[in-house]
Amino acid sequence: QVQLVESGGGLVQAGGSLRLSCAASGRTFSSYFMGWFRQAPGKEREFVAAISRDGGNTRYADSVKGRFVISRDNAKNTLYLQMHGLKAEDTAVYYCAAPGDYAHYAELGGWDYWGQGTQVTVSS
Repeated sequence: QVQLVESGGGLVQAGGSLRLSCAASGRTFSSYFMGWFRQAPGKEREFVAAISRDGGNTRYADSVKGRFVISRDNAKNTLYLQMHGLKAEDTAVYYCAAPGDYAHYAELGGWDYWGQGTQVTVSS
């Protein structure tokens, strides 16, 4: 059973930085691409970033490109999201996500597993 546990959220001033972590368990972490999503109040959940199994390829939403960095440590079964230059519009609950067994990184779909989320609040 796949479990994803996020941590690292909090309150930060605009322009500040935060690093989110996601501890994964229940299957071979290095065998799957991973991703981060976020959901702001009153809005739908949206894609933020994704990373390939070995970390060699990353993809970002245009809204965070150049400010956020996704990474992973396969030895620690942990996914990260380093966020810089935070803006008020980055305020959201951030979710770690993992795909099912037949999902393809090229399609960035098939997200079957989700963490409980961690709140990021950016004050302006």
